[in-house]
Amino acid sequence: MSEQPLFSVVIPHWNGLQFLPTCYEALRRQTYPRVEVILADNGSTDGSQEYTREHYPEVRIVQLDRNYGFTGACNAGFRAAQGAYVALLNNDTEADPQWIESLVSAFQRHPDAGFLASKMLLFDKRDHFHTAGDFFGVNGWPGNRGAWQKDEGQFDREEYVFSACAGASVYRKTLLDQVGLLDDDFFFGMEDIDLAWRAQFVGWKCVYVPQAVVYHKVSATGGGVTSSYYDGRNAFYVLIKDYPAPLFRKYWRRILGKYAGTAWEAIRAWRGKAARARLRGMATGLLHIPKMLGRRRQIQSSRKVSLDYVETILKQ
Repeated sequence: MSEQPLFSVVIPHWNGLQFLPTCYEALRRQTYPRVEVILADNGSTDGSQEYTREHYPEVRIVQLDRNYGFTGACNAGFRAAQGAYVALLNNDTEADPQWIESLVSAFQRHPDAGFLASKMLLFDKRDHFHTAGDFFGVNGWPGNRGAWQKDEGQFDREEYVFSACAGASVYRKTLLDQVGLLDDDFFFGMEDIDLAWRAQFVGWKCVYVPQAVVYHKVSATGGGVTSSYYDGRNAFYVLIKDYPAPLFRKYWRRILGKYAGTAWEAIRAWRGKAARARLRGMATGLLHIPKMLGRRRQIQSSRKVSLDYVETILKQ
């Protein structure tokens, strides 16, 4: 009997010591036997490294000299990981004991899947969804399937989805070797959607695995003003880098309507800090269009799947 493949878990981290015990203990309880846990630390100053070394010596620490953002920490962890499968897991999560075992089993059932989405439920409201895999609309905007819905069995089926939320996603090492890591220019937010576009373009698929359950303290380590800014900016980054031109010509009215509507909602809520942050992000995204166009040429030229296929995986 051949040895089971090593499974690496990368936890991007910055000054979130209070979340680590729950996250670590859940990983200690995993039923899968070969697990490597990596804390990718963005220069924390709250004693996270010392705590980890003292109480969880099995965890490898990748120490960065400053805060390189979510993408920087994840990429440092990706480079250090030695597993055939490499997961990203937020520090403010609690993984079900069979989380890893369920993901490895799904990879074995789906050789065409390069990445997998977990069933993410709210930490403090465990019968409600954070996400059941992510979608990308023809209107140029991503979203979480089932967000805030009560779990009544509507997402109990294993199925193909567009992307996996990086709060609890897993990738074949061969996929990362082929399409590259997260784009560091994103820093925080929608970097997983950008990676999904690159993976889908070369023929890898994403499968949602309902047996792989993770409970998530949504926005505990990033949200509000920060999230609004990067969502506003990075939506433009994804649209300019990844959205195929023929589909843009077909759906440009819906894209324009979505982006204009989002900006108008923020303008109407101008007194709120998050609304102003979103507008600043969108303005920054517009300013960086030339930079993203430079990246676009390489990504679009990598596409091996048909435009008809791409259209079928987008939400109408």
